[in-house]
Amino acid sequence: MTGFAREGGTLADGSSFVWEVRSVNGRGLDVRLRLPNGFDALETPLKEAAARLLKRGNVSATLTLKREDRSAARLTPDPEALEQALRIALDLAARIPGAPAPRAEALLTLPGVLRAEAREPDEAEEEGKRAAIAAAFARALDGLVESRRAEGSKLAEILGVLLDEVVALRDLAAKEASDQPALHLARLRESLAALLEGERRVPEERLAQEVAMLATKSDVREELDRLSAHIAEARRLLASGEAIGRKLDFLTQEFVREANTLCSKSSSIPLTRIGLEMKAAIERLKEQSANVE
Repeated sequence: MTGFAREGGTLADGSSFVWEVRSVNGRGLDVRLRLPNGFDALETPLKEAAARLLKRGNVSATLTLKREDRSAARLTPDPEALEQALRIALDLAARIPGAPAPRAEALLTLPGVLRAEAREPDEAEEEGKRAAIAAAFARALDGLVESRRAEGSKLAEILGVLLDEVVALRDLAAKEASDQPALHLARLRESLAALLEGERRVPEERLAQEVAMLATKSDVREELDRLSAHIAEARRLLASGEAIGRKLDFLTQEFVREANTLCSKSSSIPLTRIGLEMKAAIERLKEQSANVE
């Protein structure tokens, strides 16, 4: 769910702007915007636009605005402040013999004499700015989606390889589990032989019953069948092209459950070893599935 996009433009007043949108992995969707002063009204509609295209990830979008500086052309004298400054300067010059008359440029440098010309905001112009910025944000979102889609195609290949690894281990577990009844019988015979020391023989029917009970307790066919079903469902989700992140998260938890049960039921070292390798492969699958939207 990682991605990056950049989009910019120029506004009607000559100002330029740039959107930078990036996303990283996240369990849900969290969109955070950094907007300059005066553009707070865009936050809600832009978040809604992001939610329509994205389902998961921590998304941050920054709008950088470079305004055109027109302050020098908009300076105007404050009549009252200028009149007051002129009156004081003339009065002071009259009281000092031989003093020159006050100079205009000196008066204009006094604090408060010049001020920025107040400009009434043009609502139509401001609305046009917001529309241009929102349109650029939509283009940036499209770029982010493409970036995430490119990552997703590579991720699908990785997940496919991991699923193949789980399938191979599942097949090995099934082969090893098929030998468990015979293993139970051999162990039971050895234990009885050590206990009885050849004095009495246990009827074969009784041995068969005990082996059947042990085999039932350690039967892992149900877990392997469910694991096969989960693998098939994971492949179907990957091929669907939909937003499957949450479903895949849940499914990998079921993978873990079956692998844990397999290890707990195992009565042989080879089967336990296979179960542990399977748990490691499933853990890698689970980590990668967290990157899926």
